[in-house]
Amino acid sequence: MDCRIWSRLPHRLIDRVVASLPPPAFFRARSVCKRWYGLIFSTAFIELYLHLSPSRHWFIFFKHTRLKNCIAAGGGEAFLFDPENLKWYRLGIPQIPAGVSAVSASGGLVCFVSEEAGSKSVLLFNPVMGTLIQLPSTLRPRLCPSIGLTITDSSIDLIFAGDDLISPYAVKNLTSESFHIDGGGFYSIWGTTAALPRLCSLESGRMVHVKGRFYCMNYSPFSVLAYDVAANNWSKIQAPMRRFLRSPSLVESRGRAVLVAAVEKRKLNVPRSLRLWALQECGAAWAEIERMPQQLYGEFAEAEWGRGFDAVAHGDYVVILIKGSERAVMFDFGGKRWSWICPCPCGGRDGMRGFAYEPRLAVPITALLEQLTLPFNSFAA
Repeated sequence: MDCRIWSRLPHRLIDRVVASLPPPAFFRARSVCKRWYGLIFSTAFIELYLHLSPSRHWFIFFKHTRLKNCIAAGGGEAFLFDPENLKWYRLGIPQIPAGVSAVSASGGLVCFVSEEAGSKSVLLFNPVMGTLIQLPSTLRPRLCPSIGLTITDSSIDLIFAGDDLISPYAVKNLTSESFHIDGGGFYSIWGTTAALPRLCSLESGRMVHVKGRFYCMNYSPFSVLAYDVAANNWSKIQAPMRRFLRSPSLVESRGRAVLVAAVEKRKLNVPRSLRLWALQECGAAWAEIERMPQQLYGEFAEAEWGRGFDAVAHGDYVVILIKGSERAVMFDFGGKRWSWICPCPCGGRDGMRGFAYEPRLAVPITALLEQLTLPFNSFAA
């Protein structure tokens, strides 16, 4: 555009253009002039941004630690992946203290939880803006619970389940506890508890939220546990082909709970494959919706070599990461395409753990959280 025309555009029109920029372009634009640099401090601009900025179905990844599958280290850096343009971005996150790990993400915020056994400290972090909010610590002592998070513009729900410490040396999957706050003035600060189904085994550490329910994998044998937030109760859903599944993962894609797993059994009268099933509206039955092409599955199985894999989804995109490796396959529901994706240039040899992430300059619910929670320096102390 001719600079003479650009310089004469009214500020309100320029602001609308800037508010619609993707995050990397927005932060580059801030270096143009003092006014653009200061836009993120303008209440009027933030309101415009929240109204105009399109949803971006990105992912955020952290390097694995060796502590446990459910833990992903902060390590002072995070990696954003734009699946539409197949681009990686590195973010320095020096604000994250030692001793906490990323466990979930929603609505532009990443949840970090203390690694030590006991009552869990909880931080909500906006990686794009570098802002931290500390929530009140959980009430029950736990080791490495499964954690679910969902954030909207007017509410937040956070749930910790399982790995209850019944002694300094033993854990058992007994209970869940939840945190809720909303714009209507309703608060439940870890006061809502529920008993888990008997003999459940929660090992993945990951939950997904779909239409008022949290879902997580149950192991030995495979099944899916569902927590109804409104009813405050747990139920068990049988997994498809549960005797033949390997490395199952639950993801949320386009408003559905989707199970991603390999199907492998020597005597099974079908070829080995990687499949996706969607939970049906009845909440009890699954339907196969996709299958990795056999040639690609051969390449994937050779690269994976029995180590297992994790899956994460956002919008139309499902990313399947091989454990202990930098390699990953992506499926695009919109284009019905399977493809290898370029590895993160800074990825670790132990692999990475990913979460669905929408980069946002502002998250409206944080205003309520800031009124409720303690200042961050109390955690650092």
